[in-house]
Amino acid sequence: MISIANSLEQVQKPELSPSTNSNNNEKTHVFKSKLPDIPINNHLPLHTYCFENLSTFADNPCLIAGSTGKSYSFAETHLICRRTAAGLAGLGIKKGDVIMILLQNCAEFVFSFMGASMIGAVTTTANPFYTSPEIFKQFKGSQAKIIITQSQYVDKLRDSNEKFPEIGEDFTVITVDDPPENCLHFSALSEANENQIPQVSIDPDDAVALPFSSGTTGLPKGVILTHKSLITSVAQQVDGENPNLFLKGDDVVLCVLPLFHIYSLNSVLLCSLRAGSAVLLMQKFEIRALLELIQKHKVSVAAVVPPLVLALAKNPMVAEFDLSSIRVVLSGAAPLGKELEGALRSRVPQAILGQGYGMTEAGPVLSMCLAFAKQPFPTKSGSCGTVVRNAELKVIDPDSENIGYLNDPEATATTIDIEGWLHTGDIGYVDDDDEIFIVDRVKEIIKFKGFQVPPAELEALLINHSCIADAAVVPQKDEVAGEVPVAFVVRTKGLELSEEAVKEYVANQVVFYKRLHKVYFVHAIPKSPSGKILRKDLRAKLATPPSSLP
Repeated sequence: MISIANSLEQVQKPELSPSTNSNNNEKTHVFKSKLPDIPINNHLPLHTYCFENLSTFADNPCLIAGSTGKSYSFAETHLICRRTAAGLAGLGIKKGDVIMILLQNCAEFVFSFMGASMIGAVTTTANPFYTSPEIFKQFKGSQAKIIITQSQYVDKLRDSNEKFPEIGEDFTVITVDDPPENCLHFSALSEANENQIPQVSIDPDDAVALPFSSGTTGLPKGVILTHKSLITSVAQQVDGENPNLFLKGDDVVLCVLPLFHIYSLNSVLLCSLRAGSAVLLMQKFEIRALLELIQKHKVSVAAVVPPLVLALAKNPMVAEFDLSSIRVVLSGAAPLGKELEGALRSRVPQAILGQGYGMTEAGPVLSMCLAFAKQPFPTKSGSCGTVVRNAELKVIDPDSENIGYLNDPEATATTIDIEGWLHTGDIGYVDDDDEIFIVDRVKEIIKFKGFQVPPAELEALLINHSCIADAAVVPQKDEVAGEVPVAFVVRTKGLELSEEAVKEYVANQVVFYKRLHKVYFVHAIPKSPSGKILRKDLRAKLATPPSSLP
């Protein structure tokens, strides 16, 4: 059992009967993996663990830059990480200091993260598309001493409305391309002498990463992840005789999801480094470029999020490319409906499709599809698999039950209970085969006259409509019902669709209290880089005068 047990919250609803596995005591029954627990050597520093088997695949490709095709072997990657570690130390970064990586996916991201680990420093990863105030809040909250970024984002660090220290005097900015005034080029790190890495003693419980939770249901908070917690999570996925996520030395793993998000950092990068698989780095999602890279580099493992699944399942361009190399498609970060999963299956019939489930605070993986295992188990469509090895999960009633956040003991206390269970805030259930199904988030459930309406359920119905490219459902205030579900819908290009047609389509498939009360047609659904619908942005639209709505 890992040091922080995992909990999955459930609201009792007629359509979600509790599992008979719970022995009529769903509040206390604990679920474990169908795979046996494994020994985990989580007393190593993270970088040592990830490169522990380096000699086995030293000459194999490790990082492939999608934009240029440049490839780094595992030996080259490890060497540049060591040089970067020495370079950071040469700039005064010591054990416990924080560096900020403000980058899109690139090799320098990997060098910086692993290099910081090698000297006992901590990395906070930030979205380069953040506004200046958002970057400043994370910079200040994490107390970062160095920012590694691209030159195009440096102006955000000079914003006169924020109180950033003076670049070059009070803190250091390093760019991976031509540096602006008072900034350094990344070569100042990557060309340092790897033999000058200072000797540091790293405890398993020392912090190594400081991601900030997304803030889709609250203010962003810094989540302290230790060497031990990240190693444990990676081991739960890829270690042992029958790894839950079976990665091979000749696999090419797609990395289009941003590395500043814990899903991509953990389940793509760190798992691939440990397993000896190549990582294909793509800076941003663009459907044609993605398909070209999959075909060119024969991608075999694709880590995706539901919006990307939607594009692969519905875009006619997919038929122009050879995707036969893909053997595994792993979806995470948000629930994937079985209808959409089925639509993708028709595009890549040879691939194993499945989901994983987790949260940043858990380090992050909680469950995973067992069809990905070396010796696979059958998994139901729409399931998130079973709880990972060396972990425990239970289902509770959030109405009767009440990781650490940086400098936020109150938030920590409300997330982890006195028994050490991490409350995920997700609504779901575990069926008779111990498979986990996530329905929605506690804070996102719509309350219609006391009935609970899960937005994700309605969204799954909507995107299954041939004329709908994307959709999101949020609550709208109502004097009689309290809240009613309304939908924001993106029409499929070139197709007509009326509001009444959408409402009737849903009404024919759901109970009365789940029917849509209004449909707004929009050009795009706002989403976070990890693929989560930004419901707070849509709720803000509803709060504006009616004339300003689409």
